Amino acid sequence: MNPTAPAAPDGSPASAHGHVLAVGEALIDVVHRADGSVDELPGGSLANVALTLGRLGRDARLVTWIGADEHGDAIRAWLEESGVQLAPGSTSAPSTSVATAHLDDEGAATYEFDLEWQMPPGTEVTAGTLAVHTGSIAAVLEPGARAVRDLVAAARDTATITYDPNARPALMGDPADARERIEAVVALADVVKVSDEDLAWLVPAGDPVEVARGWLALGPALVVVTLGGAGAVALTPGGEHRVAAPRVEVVDTVGAGDSFMGALVDGLWDAGLLGAARRDALRAVDPGTLERLLERCAAVAAITVSRAGANPPRRAELSPG
Repeated sequence: MNPTAPAAPDGSPASAHGHVLAVGEALIDVVHRADGSVDELPGGSLANVALTLGRLGRDARLVTWIGADEHGDAIRAWLEESGVQLAPGSTSAPSTSVATAHLDDEGAATYEFDLEWQMPPGTEVTAGTLAVHTGSIAAVLEPGARAVRDLVAAARDTATITYDPNARPALMGDPADARERIEAVVALADVVKVSDEDLAWLVPAGDPVEVARGWLALGPALVVVTLGGAGAVALTPGGEHRVAAPRVEVVDTVGAGDSFMGALVDGLWDAGLLGAARRDALRAVDPGTLERLLERCAAVAAITVSRAGANPPRRAELSPG
């Protein structure tokens, strides 16, 4: 069966033929802006990816670890408004985690965390899961990280595995140790998206594209390196492909990489390349399909950075195609 979702009457994809399961952190971002203002906004890398997919019309489900408190209520409402379902057990944490983000004059963020990550007991990959996405804190921070890796390894039998390391130096410790843990997940993944900033932290003396070539050799079909305003480069067994980033006025970069990641999963779904049965087709993706997909990812990220917070676009805001 081709897993591409058919179009709904409003032009968005229907969600009846499968779903994506995102596994990882949802939290509250306390954002301190350069002008002295402070906002409290729902966020978290995996929550942002699920939110992007929901806003693009997909059936997106999130396994996370938040509390039944005021912050947790804000996260639930934020996700539900964009059509994201929380998996059972996701609201069982004693309290909801908080990340404090400090934005510089150019909108770039640095983070501090008050966070606990666990995967809810009994989490499983259900029938109809076309892809499992994880990354960032959830894939490296114990006690939840080991459970995430076990889930991903088991899910490979039926689903595409997508991964974004989305490094958080304040939580991940020594870069060499973090790289070892990250590359263990890269080896399980079909699709990896990573920023040049993440690679610069993990491999300070390395060229980002060279490091990505090494990651491709670990097993993924596709590794995409985002280069901020310089666009992105994708590496496949068939070669390399570069796309430019649209020129926009940047408000902040919160959630930009996550929205790119969500758009990448959405584009692979459009192309009929999700699901374990499509693994060989994904490895052989043609350059034209990949270029169109990356251009759309860059467009989604550009809209996100043009407004405050992790606020990705809805499908209706994007140009056709």
